[in-house]
Amino acid sequence: MSDLLKGVRVIESATLFNGDTVGAILGDLGADVIKIESPFQGDYLRDFLGQIVPHHSPAHVQVNRQKRSVTLDLRDERGKEAFWKLLATADIFVDGNIAGAMDKLGVGYEAQRERKADIIYCQYTGYGADGPYAAIPTHGQMMNALAGANPTARGANGRLVPVESDAPMRGLETGGDGTAAGAVHAALHAVAALTQRATTGEGAFIDVAGPDGVIAQGWIAATYALNYHRIADTRTMPASGKDGQAKGSRYEFYETKDGKVVLFCGIEPKFWRNFCLAVDRPDLVGGDPNSGGPVGWGNDPEKEYAELEKIFASRNLADWVALAAERDIPMGPAYRSINEAAEDPHLRTRGVIHEGEHPAFGAFTYIGEAGKVAGQPYRVRHPAPRLGEHTREILAEVGIAEAELDELAAEKII
Repeated sequence: MSDLLKGVRVIESATLFNGDTVGAILGDLGADVIKIESPFQGDYLRDFLGQIVPHHSPAHVQVNRQKRSVTLDLRDERGKEAFWKLLATADIFVDGNIAGAMDKLGVGYEAQRERKADIIYCQYTGYGADGPYAAIPTHGQMMNALAGANPTARGANGRLVPVESDAPMRGLETGGDGTAAGAVHAALHAVAALTQRATTGEGAFIDVAGPDGVIAQGWIAATYALNYHRIADTRTMPASGKDGQAKGSRYEFYETKDGKVVLFCGIEPKFWRNFCLAVDRPDLVGGDPNSGGPVGWGNDPEKEYAELEKIFASRNLADWVALAAERDIPMGPAYRSINEAAEDPHLRTRGVIHEGEHPAFGAFTYIGEAGKVAGQPYRVRHPAPRLGEHTREILAEVGIAEAELDELAAEKII
């Protein structure tokens, strides 16, 4: 984690991936994230999708990192009273529940705003806080499906099965997983609202939906699909295969001598020339590198592909990567899995894959921040908590005496 949001307190009420991911992102940025949970079950992500040890699924350990857990029964007035004391110390409230759930408990945005006018209330749900579908409970693929990112067709057995998109630029599957796609935008808006509040003193209500995030993240495919009929000149566009993937000998995957794969992207004339000269094949350059438009996908692509296939098969992947850096050529590794990618020396320096420890079971490989802040290496300050692990610690911080905490615990309010 970095320290960019040090001093900012976030209260999160969420189960499963949507709200959990927003809180994790803000925690990675340095915020103090307090996860409010029901004392009766809490976030049941702990208990499904596999167990490393009881109540510790890999998903829970990853997405509830950087948080402390407080149990509060918000149906009880004394539980609400403790919540209001905690909210008074908060900057951002993350609501990952279905639209209206917090309102029914009496602690939704309007109730919070009455108590704390400058609260930043960030709701991230499957289908959003308004619209005809707002009341529908969702799981991850539903968000992608609404965005048109899960095309289907009848399979050999007669059932609907997922198929590759034939839309321009590969289709909306490029928008990524719905739960994570929207979470990034929710966190971005929450941080932007902090800046607005510093200027105006005003809080904000933020409403983000998973399908919106998929469409925003997959903007290239979405833009071309929605505007393709308006394109008058397609000569600078690549030919597409049935899967929508750009096709052309100069933008293609090639196998290397050691059985690995390189993605070659030498479509600009200068880069194509750099490549041809670097492999001692000036005969492939084919004319003025500054003519013919800004890009070229390949002259006689099938013939050129066969030639390039032989060239790339002559050296190991590491040799091609070294040549790319030395001779200014856009090409790089194309790994077949994240496990293979995790061994890459460049990715190891980036820190997005982080080897850490969890006190309940030991070693765990985290997915860390996608940004690096100078002087602030990634770390996990708080491993994913047990249900209510920090209840007494945090409620004591907001002035609730030990004797009262004993009473609340005896009455199962915490």
